[in-house]
Amino acid sequence: MIKHKRTLLAALVSITLFGCGDNAPQTDTSVTLTAADAKAFLQQAQSDIEKMQVPSAHAEWSYATNINYDTAAVSAYFNEVLSTKVATLAKEAAKFNDIEVDADTRRQLDLLKNGLTMPPPSDPKQAERLAKIGSDLSAMYGSGEYCREDGTCKNLVQMSSEMATERDADLLLEYWKGWREVAKPMAPLYAEQVTLANAGAKELGFANVSELWRGKYDMPADEFPKELDRLWSQVEPFYESLHCHVRAKLGEHYGEDVVPQDQPIPAHLLGNMWAQTWGNVYDIVKPQQEMQVPDVTAALNAQGYSEIDMVKQAESFFSSLGFEALPETFWERSMFVKPEGRDVQCHASAWDLDDKDDLRIKMCIQKTGEEFNVIHHELGHNYYQRAYKDQPLLYRGSANDGFHEAIGDTIALSITPKYLKQIGLIDEIPDASNDIGMLMQVALDKIAFIPFGLMVDQWRWKVMSGEVTPEQYNDLWWELREKYQGVKAPVARDADAFDPGAKYHVPANVPYTRYFLAHILQFQFHKALCDIAGDEGPLNRCSIYGSEAAGKALNDMLEMGMSQPWQNALETLTGSPEMDASTIAAYFAPLKTWLDEQNSTRQCGW
Repeated sequence: MIKHKRTLLAALVSITLFGCGDNAPQTDTSVTLTAADAKAFLQQAQSDIEKMQVPSAHAEWSYATNINYDTAAVSAYFNEVLSTKVATLAKEAAKFNDIEVDADTRRQLDLLKNGLTMPPPSDPKQAERLAKIGSDLSAMYGSGEYCREDGTCKNLVQMSSEMATERDADLLLEYWKGWREVAKPMAPLYAEQVTLANAGAKELGFANVSELWRGKYDMPADEFPKELDRLWSQVEPFYESLHCHVRAKLGEHYGEDVVPQDQPIPAHLLGNMWAQTWGNVYDIVKPQQEMQVPDVTAALNAQGYSEIDMVKQAESFFSSLGFEALPETFWERSMFVKPEGRDVQCHASAWDLDDKDDLRIKMCIQKTGEEFNVIHHELGHNYYQRAYKDQPLLYRGSANDGFHEAIGDTIALSITPKYLKQIGLIDEIPDASNDIGMLMQVALDKIAFIPFGLMVDQWRWKVMSGEVTPEQYNDLWWELREKYQGVKAPVARDADAFDPGAKYHVPANVPYTRYFLAHILQFQFHKALCDIAGDEGPLNRCSIYGSEAAGKALNDMLEMGMSQPWQNALETLTGSPEMDASTIAAYFAPLKTWLDEQNSTRQCGW
C-alpha cells in the first residue's frame, strides 16, 4: 500500500544502514564542553558518515536487487556494525544537551539524538539482547504462516491475496484468526524490548521511547498527539459517513446478524488483513449507476507502452513542471523489471545512493494503470532527494517523516483524466457523473486508512511510556481500533493474544505516524499546487501537469530538506505553517453529498 523510499539519511536515522567510521569523535567528559566542541563534533561526525555512506548504500542495493547468501551477509554486516556506530554518535550528541549553542547546531544535534528508533543501552549485554530481540521479532513475522486442518499452509501474501476477493465470511474469519496466531509468541519479547529501549532512551535524556518518538516533530512531545487529534477531528465527519455506508452495504451482503448496524464493523470483512484500507470491497459498496472510468491499463497496452516508456512518461510530468531531466545513470542503474534467474525485492522504492545524483528506482513494473501511478509516486521521492542534495548531511531528508510519502502521493493525485487526455492516453474526459465512483475508490483506500494510521502509534506511545502493562496490550489495541476506526475484533480475543504483532510495522519497529501525516499533507499540498497552477475546477479533477509556477513552488519547499522546522517548509508552499485536513472535505465534496443521501435513513455511528 505504502511505497517506501530509500535515502541515505533516512537509512542513517532509522539505523538500518548508515553510520560513522571507526574514527567517530569522542568527547572527553572530564573537561567542560563548549559550543565550539559541539560544532567540531558535528563536522567530524558528518565527515565520517559521508565516507561510509556510498559503499553502505551499494551493499543494500546489491542485496535488494540480487538476494543471495553473499549479498545478504554484506548487507547484514553493515546493518549490525554501523547501527552501533549511529547509536554511539547519538549518545555523543546527548552530551551537549545542556551546552548553550546556536539554533542550527542544536537542530543538528537533535536530529542525531532523536534519530534512533529503539536506542540501545550502553551496557553491551543489554544492547546485544535488544538487537537479538529485534532480529527475532522480524524473523517470527517474516517466516509466519497459518496451517489449516487439512495440512496446507499459507503465508501472509497468499492469505492477503485471497482476502482481497474472498466473500466467504467463515473462511475470512479463519484466515484472520490464523495469521494472529503468528503474533502470540511475540508478546513477552516485545515487552522486554520496550524495557531495554527505554533504558537506552533515558541515557539520551528522554523519559522513555515514547517521548523520543513524539519529540521528532518540532514541537513539545506532549503537544504532538493533541495536534494529531485536531487533524483527525477535521476528517472524522467524512470518515463516519463513509463508515456508515460501508457498514450498511456489508450488512446487506453478509446479513445484519454478521454486521450489526449499530456496532463497529467486524475486522475480517473489509478486504484487508488489518482492515486498514477498504478498496477491495469496492464491488460491494460502489454506486449502482453505470460509470465510464478510464481504463489506463488497456490504453497503455493499446499504445504499446513498454515499462521504460511508463517511466519516461512519469519523468515528462516533472519536466513539464520545470524540473531537470533525470541523470543518464538513473536509466542505466535502476531496476525496472524483475531480472531473470535471481531473487529480488519487488516492493517499489526510490533510492539515492550517493546523496547527490545517483538516483534510482527499484520495481518489477507491471503494465497497469496502478503501476503507472506508482511510478509517478516513486519519482516524486527521487526529485525530493535531488532537491535537498546540497544541504548538510543531517538536513538531507524530508521536513518531517510524513513529507516524503506525501510528495509522492501528491504527484499521483494529479494523474487525473485531464492529465491522461493531455498525454494522449485517453481521447475524452468523462463527465462529472463518473466522479462519485472514482472518488469512492480513492476514499476506500486513503480515507479509510487515516484512523488506522493514527492509532498504531497511539498504541505504541502508551505502551512505551508504561501507561499500560503487557497484560493490557491487546485490550488497548482494540479499544483504540474501536474508538478511531469503528472496527472490532470479530471474535473474543484470548488473554495471551498480541494482535498488534500481526502488523509488520510493530515487530519491525517502523514508526507509523508518518503515514497518517502523509495522508493529510498530500491533499493540502495538492490544493496549494492547484491554486498556484490556476486550476479553477473541482479539486479532484485538477492536474498540475505543465505548470512551471507550481513546479517552482514545489521545488522551493523540497530544497529546504530538514534544514528548518517542518512548519516553515509547509508555509513556503501553502502559505500556512499549520497542517490542515479541511482540504480533504473539498476534494471529496461530491462524494460526501452522495454519502449523506445514502445515509439519510440509516443509523450512523458506533
